[in-house]
Amino acid sequence: MERIIMLADCQSFYASVEKAAHPEYQNQPVAVAGDPERRSGIILAACPIAKQHGVTTAETLGEALGKCPQLVIVKPRMQAYIDVSLMITEIYESFTDLVEPFSIDEQFLDVTGSVAYFGSAEEIARRIQNKIMLYTGVWSRIGISSTKVLAKMATDIWAKKSESGIFTLPKSAVETQLWPQPVSKMFGVGSRMTAHFQRLGIFTIGDLARMPLVELKRKMRVLMGRNSDIQAELYWQTANGIDGSPVKPSTHNGQQAVGHQMTLPRDFSSRAEIDVVLLELSEEVSRRCRAKGYMGQVVAAGAQGADFDKPTGFFRQTTLADPTNITREVFEAARKLFDTHWDQMPVRKLGVTLSKLSSDDQYQLTLFGNRERVRRLERMTDQIKYRYGNTAILRASSLLDAAQARERSVKIGGHYK
Repeated sequence: MERIIMLADCQSFYASVEKAAHPEYQNQPVAVAGDPERRSGIILAACPIAKQHGVTTAETLGEALGKCPQLVIVKPRMQAYIDVSLMITEIYESFTDLVEPFSIDEQFLDVTGSVAYFGSAEEIARRIQNKIMLYTGVWSRIGISSTKVLAKMATDIWAKKSESGIFTLPKSAVETQLWPQPVSKMFGVGSRMTAHFQRLGIFTIGDLARMPLVELKRKMRVLMGRNSDIQAELYWQTANGIDGSPVKPSTHNGQQAVGHQMTLPRDFSSRAEIDVVLLELSEEVSRRCRAKGYMGQVVAAGAQGADFDKPTGFFRQTTLADPTNITREVFEAARKLFDTHWDQMPVRKLGVTLSKLSSDDQYQLTLFGNRERVRRLERMTDQIKYRYGNTAILRASSLLDAAQARERSVKIGGHYK
């Protein structure tokens, strides 16, 4: 039996949540942006009315206000968006237990076994739309097909532009409906890859799909290097609608690493300032590992400069003698990586990652030092933070000017909660 897969996408998600929370904004152009008080930052989401005025996601707030002076700017509330996203997930799960998050506002659903109970795929999609609108005030668009990749393109290319917000792309219609589309509209193809394809004489999805795979690999090797074979096959399969991956609710549960990175408010040139942030990152990564019962044996650290035209920085890793989730041990490993690889250029982004994870219910004792005492102390500080907030107890270094912990404690994903 052919699968019935949906990709449900929430329209202008952050802006839609804000308009639902503020009925007075209903007929006004609304955008969610970084810092309305300072009139700075970028547009994170714009409602359809704002988009009609030319406002686009990722442009600066100044550019958006130049196009639409009457634009209502709302400060992001990330926790509210997460709460609404979880509520929408529960709605999906009332129709099928096969729900796989793709992003905060997009999720895959396999409703193959649900049509016997709720009607056709289109009827299920309409019921989902109505229920989400009733419970959250957010409009959703739904693409339907037999594979995840086709459902995604059905949403992006057609459902988002359809008045009903629903579009079905059967596998039998790939050649007639999908192939004539510009290659830039294919899932996974950005502006840079579009330019590469056009150099190869590939202008439509059909051009890519009809090209023999061997020939595509040969051409991409010439253009992009010999390591492009896997990428070529992925693009070729996408163009032909081939995707055997199932909708798996557990897709994101098998954690391979725990990492945290931070964009700094300014360039950091001093090693003392960098060490302050590295310690905070190491503590956050270690705390998250402890909360999940993990230790890691591979520590990675990286930095990136602010000039993207002349990129500087590094990302390197080192293997520890024994797995750990102790903050000081992770920090010392990250610090040694900086000693070896930092080019002394100013940095704007820092990151620390702990990988090669294992359970922390068994660990290596040492003859020197008292790791168990340190573990007990860190568990106690974790409990204090869990109960009273991340700033209830801080290291003295987190009170320095370079520290970011207090500022980050009121944010989720770099945006205010």
